[in-house]
Amino acid sequence: MHPLHMTKVAVGCRTLAALTKRQAGRVAIEDGVPLVSAWTRYMPKRADELVGGSIYWIIKHTLTARQTILGFRMADTTRGKICEMLLAPEVVPLLAAPMRSHQGWRYLEAAACPPDLDSVDAEIGTMPPKMMRDLSSLGLL
Repeated sequence: MHPLHMTKVAVGCRTLAALTKRQAGRVAIEDGVPLVSAWTRYMPKRADELVGGSIYWIIKHTLTARQTILGFRMADTTRGKICEMLLAPEVVPLLAAPMRSHQGWRYLEAAACPPDLDSVDAEIGTMPPKMMRDLSSLGLL
């Protein structure tokens, strides 16, 4: 059985480089394991299915990168309880795929996930993200 994935807008990040820099600045070590925290208001109902899957980040209406989901936990903050998503620190670039922005997060089945950029032809990986998105939307990639 394939793990379940989720999509979420990378709020405040206009580029993959900005997302990568932000996540690198959030790396913490817990019990000898490096991880990055991301936050959402509610615990996903299907959280157990998401562990081992990935969060697919949306930047400028494009699925741009992913990070592996290591787990979830609730945290108390000054604004109340919120859900902390524990992510692997590595940000994996994707073959750009169009995706409408949305609030919060949405589930994403494995069959709908774009491939990692390192798994496609090296020539394609040198294209600007907008060009990859345009060609992908036309079914040419």
